[in-house]
Amino acid sequence: MDDSTAKMVAEAYDETYSESLAQGRSTEVAHREGVTAAAMFLASMTGLEDAAAIAEVEGLGLRQ
Repeated sequence: MDDSTAKMVAEAYDETYSESLAQGRSTEVAHREGVTAAAMFLASMTGLEDAAAIAEVEGLGLRQ
């Protein structure tokens, strides 16, 4: 994944993580929701299958 895509994926994660926390969810749930949102974004941009996109996002080590 190139740097600009990684940055957009990280932004999708951060935005979803923050929104989830603002809705009163735990940090673990917020993290899972962030990973899911970032993976969905990545899949839509690259055509990756869902499982592969999740693995790519998890590989970035995004965690608040």
